Amino acid sequence: MGSKNKLKRFKENETFNNVVQPDREEVQNDLFSLKGKWNTFFKNDNPIVLELGCGKGEYTIGLAKQNKRKNYIGVDIKGARFWRGAKTAKEENLTNVGFLRTQIELIDKLFEENEISEIWITFPDPQIKYKRTKHRLTNKLFLDKYNKILNNEGVVNLKTDSEFMHGYTLGLLHGLGLEVIYANHNVYKNEGSPKEVLNIQTFYENQYLEKGKPITFVQFKVN
Repeated sequence: MGSKNKLKRFKENETFNNVVQPDREEVQNDLFSLKGKWNTFFKNDNPIVLELGCGKGEYTIGLAKQNKRKNYIGVDIKGARFWRGAKTAKEENLTNVGFLRTQIELIDKLFEENEISEIWITFPDPQIKYKRTKHRLTNKLFLDKYNKILNNEGVVNLKTDSEFMHGYTLGLLHGLGLEVIYANHNVYKNEGSPKEVLNIQTFYENQYLEKGKPITFVQFKVN
């Protein structure tokens, strides 16, 4: 994507009322006004679901269409990417969708304790190299952050094409004594996965499927 196109998308994001782009300093100093008050953003008290590392927002949009009684927030640092999802939500008048431009490491400073009912992590970078472990979205540091913002019934969903990420996450959960609600190492071959796993496919997921890569899924608790 050219820099002109990126700038155009950044400017358009600023006009969207379904996009929130907090200042990093504001967040770090606990001055973010929506923390604990996201129900005012959606103008209802429906459960709030996050997609972390949402990319173009395809999964966020897909979930929002299937579950009108829940609110969905796609979280990503790359605003030029989720511009597509934000624009689609506007075009299709999806009022239960929002997008938040931030680093995922700051997630516990953007949402209050117990404010979130569910988290989706779809096709994250597995960060296989040892030096990159701290960026892996299911490492213990991130699990602790998710535990802070999820309510007592809250769950985390991991859908990935990476057998490494799938195995790493299951091993870590087992080691920490956390509950694995459901695990499937090939969702389209083995029955039993939730409809949200089977009915929504992103552009990249379709590419993985064309290459014959199995898609894995884990649903688990962090408290």
